[in-house]
Amino acid sequence: MAQVKLLGLSGALRKGSTNTLLLKEAARLMGDAELTLADLNLPLYDGDLEAAEGAPAAVTTLAQQIAAADAVILSSPEYNKGLSGVMKNALDWVSRVEGNPWADKPVALMSAAAGRGGGERGQVTLRSCMVPFSPRFVTGPEVAVAASYAEFDEEGRLKGELYVKNLTALMEKLRAAL
Repeated sequence: MAQVKLLGLSGALRKGSTNTLLLKEAARLMGDAELTLADLNLPLYDGDLEAAEGAPAAVTTLAQQIAAADAVILSSPEYNKGLSGVMKNALDWVSRVEGNPWADKPVALMSAAAGRGGGERGQVTLRSCMVPFSPRFVTGPEVAVAASYAEFDEEGRLKGELYVKNLTALMEKLRAAL
């Protein structure tokens, strides 16, 4: 297969987000892949805005990027035992565009969080929010980077051997799902 077109959605907008670092590391470990990071800095979903103006251009772009990607990787921190509002808002907006760009799309979920669970509960809620879109989830091994603020080196690479092993295996499974 030619170079994989990989789209990454980070549930954190912060410049130094470990979730964004995790997406970049996933693409690196996948090998021959071109990663595009989606812009999830979208207005809050508002039905009145949608009725008056339609979906914002950034939402249409996001839906087109999902449709054009060979596979999508999502990484979200855990906020209050769930996925981030940034990620939920993006899913809500994309659900409103014509068609379903997620249908049968290979998707891998991962997370990085400050807590000791690494965002595992956030992944559970993210998966449940995506089920209606009918993506092809690549399952296991789970990648939930705990105390993520200490798990990346200066170059943005994962330091933990087990995290690298599991992320590599997950990305190999994602490639096999193409």
